[in-house]
Amino acid sequence: MQEKYVHCLKKELKHKLEEVNGRYNITTVYIGGGTPSYIDSKYIKEILQIIKSKNVKLDNAEITIEVNPGTVTKQKLIEYKEAGINRLSIGLQSCNNELLKAIGRIHTYEQFLDTYSMARDVGFNNINVDLMLGLPKQTIQDLKLSLNKLINLNIEHISVYSLILEENTKLYDLVEKKQVTLPDEEQERQMYWFVKNTLELNGYRHYEISNFAKSGYESKHNVNCWKQKEYIGIGLNASSYIDSERYSNIENIKKYIKNIEVERFEENKIIEEQQDEIDKQKEFMILGLRMTEGINVKDFKNKFEENPIYIFNKELNELVNAKLISIDGDIIKLTNRGLDLANQVWIKFI
Repeated sequence: MQEKYVHCLKKELKHKLEEVNGRYNITTVYIGGGTPSYIDSKYIKEILQIIKSKNVKLDNAEITIEVNPGTVTKQKLIEYKEAGINRLSIGLQSCNNELLKAIGRIHTYEQFLDTYSMARDVGFNNINVDLMLGLPKQTIQDLKLSLNKLINLNIEHISVYSLILEENTKLYDLVEKKQVTLPDEEQERQMYWFVKNTLELNGYRHYEISNFAKSGYESKHNVNCWKQKEYIGIGLNASSYIDSERYSNIENIKKYIKNIEVERFEENKIIEEQQDEIDKQKEFMILGLRMTEGINVKDFKNKFEENPIYIFNKELNELVNAKLISIDGDIIKLTNRGLDLANQVWIKFI
């Protein structure tokens, strides 16, 4: 199945690259999932080789792959490096093995350390690590221990996400049956601010709601998305944004493979949104307000030839009065209160 799937993914990739030939510069490649590090590294090399074979220059591109501890060997990492991958994102989630077990992760903190050590030995000098908040029985002390360990490892980038319960998972059922208790909203916000303050005091820049980086190590791929740049998604359930259209591929692997084998590429496509100008303007506001530096009015004017303060005068006034955003000269950004209540900000532009 792996071989079949990757064969079809490569076929889709060739098709998409031919479709947009010459129209775009590719500045980032993000290999995510899923757990792409689970499959044979030769498939990852083949995928990247196709992009290069289409005369796409990737010399200065940020090329990231997501890896989970326990799914990579030193040889895999060497092959990733040889293929041009220059950034790793490791799904750690916590340094506490009991918490990892509680959320169904199959790795331990010790396996993460092995993966991290191998990555450094191979020469990776741009590494992200994912941490999670709001886990069952998680405390500020747990977070403090995890953060101290990562800071001491000199990680370049740390992403911090809240646990999202997915239906039809073991953890979801346990919470529903009240067999497992999660931290309440107030506790979770305390965790968030503890993380923010700790990382900032240790030289990390909080550049997006969930992301912290040492200077120069911000994720170019994610920043491009938050700045409403276009991107092409390849593979199962991959999202794309191109020509004012947001769409994704289907989730069913058998249908995906069948459609590509007979070159019915469009049958794998699910259109989610066809944007008009006001849709794009609203989305620009939502995405831009994720960034802690906020939205520069000049950037909005350059893209849309209009002033957001006039277009969204009512919404912005309400948000300023609620102390959720501030407007200082040409900069519109979230306040500290806005960071806690960001959904109340974004909903104004939906």
